[in-house]
Amino acid sequence: MAGGMSAIKKAVLPVAGLGTRVLPATKTIPKNLLNVVDRPILSYVVAEARAAGIEHLIFIVGRGQTAIEDYFDHHLELEEALRSRGKHDVLADVAADLAKPGEMSFVRQMRPLGIGHAVWCARHLVGDEPFAVIYPDMVMDAEPGAMAQAVRAYEQVGGNIVVVEPAPPGQAHKYGIVSLDAGEGRLRKMNEMVEKPAPGTEPSDLFISGRIILQPQIFALLAEHKTGSGGEIQLTDAMARLMRAQTFHALEYEGTTYDCGDKIGLLRANVAFALKRPDLGAEARVAIEALLRR
Repeated sequence: MAGGMSAIKKAVLPVAGLGTRVLPATKTIPKNLLNVVDRPILSYVVAEARAAGIEHLIFIVGRGQTAIEDYFDHHLELEEALRSRGKHDVLADVAADLAKPGEMSFVRQMRPLGIGHAVWCARHLVGDEPFAVIYPDMVMDAEPGAMAQAVRAYEQVGGNIVVVEPAPPGQAHKYGIVSLDAGEGRLRKMNEMVEKPAPGTEPSDLFISGRIILQPQIFALLAEHKTGSGGEIQLTDAMARLMRAQTFHALEYEGTTYDCGDKIGLLRANVAFALKRPDLGAEARVAIEALLRR
């Protein structure tokens, strides 16, 4: 890492959304606790963050989401029941997601005013150091993980890092698209972010995905509470303003993204991760192929 650069040790996870795209499941269950195979979406995201060296996970939560905090805590009766029945493999699987002492903080957003507002709510816990933002409904299947790839890029060039990936053909106008300086490679300097450009005017096909590394100066811009698309405080708006004073690089990461805040995206993730599992993959394939033959 370049001299004087701070390591990325903190990550903000905005989980307070209502999950309207996957209703009615999210009426009583937080979106990020919906299952991908046999564990919640957040289990995959937290594992990815830990593998990238993140030591402090800051969850921005809303009313009715205490189940998220409970999931990462001990369930003493369950653990004792598993222990007494000799189910040590299941116990180890459950224990893998437990929070380490002081590893997780939970902040109430109070009102869902946008991702920018959610990130701003973490300002006192983040302090004056660079940090990661992880969109927790985006499950990114990669090796090394997408967050680890972003941290590696940050260690190379510093500044701010935005993980991007190609939009589906003909769909770039539906996303926040990055404009890049001339050059080649997966890590390139950004010069602009365009939110939902008119069809045919897209500066590239790379859209902003679910992993970002930001310098702490973003908080001063978010503190102005300027609203953007949908009347919400948009993180991308503040990032575009910060780009006038600081460098941003776009990293086209290597991996596959599943938008688990979307019904079909969640279904795709369940199928893909089930097929990958050494203990379930063969049976999952047989079951899926049987359904397709009906």
